[in-house]
Amino acid sequence: MTDLTIRPYAKEHKQTVLDLTLEAWTPVFEKTRQDVPSFAYDAFYPNGWQTRQLSDVGTLLDTDPQDIWLAWLGEQAAGYLGIKLHPEDQMGEIYIIAVSPRFQRQGISTRLMTFAEDHIRHAGMKMIMVETIGDRGHEPARRSYEAFGFEPWPVARYFKEV
Repeated sequence: MTDLTIRPYAKEHKQTVLDLTLEAWTPVFEKTRQDVPSFAYDAFYPNGWQTRQLSDVGTLLDTDPQDIWLAWLGEQAAGYLGIKLHPEDQMGEIYIIAVSPRFQRQGISTRLMTFAEDHIRHAGMKMIMVETIGDRGHEPARRSYEAFGFEPWPVARYFKEV
């Protein structure tokens, strides 16, 4: 994929990123809804996952635009990622990554993660973290991270309705 470029986010791309967010996460949240206890899902997404996701990503774009990078195929946005540095832990974090379903399985997430790894290494960090949840919707992401060399850290998060 030689015509793929990764460029910094610019404010004029906000709607493009928000549209890409909905496109990328629609198939994920269809499965997530089935796997997560309804009381927890409804608490996190009382107005629907789309409203919450657009709000969260919009806030990231407004408050930390320097941490967002877009993958372009020609003039078409194919994906994006957000990188945060945590010098106190000597760690960089891929805190958001999305690839349009139209462009998945073409190596774009690998290119984005390679970009993040290079960026994080250049900043002097010693490790990279990426998080996701254990539902069926996020299974492709977990496979991608593990194929890239990430090792899971066992985490258990429990919810109980009150």
